[in-house]
Amino acid sequence: MKKDKANEFKRELTVGEVAERSGLAVSTLHFYESKGLIRSNRSRGNQRRYPRSVLRRVAVIKIAQRTGIPLSEIQAALSVLPDDRPLTVEDWGRFSMTWQRQLDERIAKLTALRDQLTGCIGCGCLSMRDCPLRNPWDVLAAEGTGPRLIDPADGSEHEAS
Repeated sequence: MKKDKANEFKRELTVGEVAERSGLAVSTLHFYESKGLIRSNRSRGNQRRYPRSVLRRVAVIKIAQRTGIPLSEIQAALSVLPDDRPLTVEDWGRFSMTWQRQLDERIAKLTALRDQLTGCIGCGCLSMRDCPLRNPWDVLAAEGTGPRLIDPADGSEHEAS
């Protein structure tokens, strides 16, 4: 019985088994594979077979996606690793440090945007002296008063830079 458990652990997983273990749809796994995020081998019957290490790879992909890291960046990070071994603690450390810096930058930008948003919508005129979101440096003041971006006098809409 012990020998069967050892063989079970060593064998590759079907796409259905990976889907069940990871909580992802089979179509998502196929998509990840098409994007180079994971890879499979083919059986004699041309069925996908995944190494067990794909479970950790999929977990990293899911966590990175949850934090908003684009798939292209996840793929770039994973592409430097060999496909035939699980991600190590060191691999995760490198990824998480890089992604943490990106998250910190994004949080800072979103915080600044949130803080500017309340100032910008306070009067509703969109041609304030200083509207950093929609009318930086009040460039639309030369066109007249009122909501220049919503109701332009000439009927055309434009975006302030």
